[in-house]
Amino acid sequence: MGTRDLFKIVPKEEYLLPGNPSCPGCPASLGLRYVLKALDGKAILVIPACCTSIIIGPYPHSSVKVPVLNMAFAAAAAAATGISEALELRGINDVHVVVWAGDGGTSDIGLQALSGAAERGNNIIYICYDNEAYMNTGIQRSGLTPYGAWTTTTIKGKRELKKDMPMIVAMHKVPYVATASVGFPLDLYQKVKKASRYRGFKYIHLLAPCPYGWRFPADKTVEVAKLAVKTGMWPLYEIEEGRFRLTGPSSSLIDPSRRLPVIEYLKVQGRFRHLSEKDVRDIQRFVDEMWRRIEELIK
Repeated sequence: MGTRDLFKIVPKEEYLLPGNPSCPGCPASLGLRYVLKALDGKAILVIPACCTSIIIGPYPHSSVKVPVLNMAFAAAAAAATGISEALELRGINDVHVVVWAGDGGTSDIGLQALSGAAERGNNIIYICYDNEAYMNTGIQRSGLTPYGAWTTTTIKGKRELKKDMPMIVAMHKVPYVATASVGFPLDLYQKVKKASRYRGFKYIHLLAPCPYGWRFPADKTVEVAKLAVKTGMWPLYEIEEGRFRLTGPSSSLIDPSRRLPVIEYLKVQGRFRHLSEKDVRDIQRFVDEMWRRIEELIK
């Protein structure tokens, strides 16, 4: 599906308002725009400390046309649980409680609350927009910073692999887990729609390339997000009631000859400028091994 399909399917109503204080090329505002459209604005956002706390703006003003609860870093999923339970007690079942959190508030500081809500099966949609570092506080590494990436706390490149958060959540046996990329908004839109039809804990992990932290021009956000998918660095998939399925462009990338070399993705980002040839070979090997595991999942 192309741009024409996007315009045909996605509603014109905007819930993220123009003039919000997001950076040029911000992937968080791009992703949130489509999430709210997919939910027809029938959502309550719970946002832990992150870039979106700034994008939303200070009380009593707001950049979104839905209720927002700004929450402490560690407690987003716990707060969302309470809101969900309160809505159920009041018999309100047409409003979705959505945690919209960065990678630090998901994989590190907020992981315990996320895991608890997933284990209990609380009726929330948890979306991690993953810009792969603590961007709002100075580009420090997180558990989702990829191998080799420069941050202000890994100036020679991170030496650890990033956590596989979608699979960690999937191990909780929740009804729906998916990955998405801001480079493919219709895929994101359809996955949020699908998640909204399930009761229980739903999780979507959204790749959100940050021009400021990743060191690329602000008009290249979508291009970088697409390259992540086309090189196989970021597979698009969903795990629906335990069944794994590749989606969108990733559906054909099980054939390694269809994947672009990872260097095509790495070379457009300043955060990987320091990598040696061996580092690039290692990253390519990590990606190839990941796809071999995916091949086992779809057999």
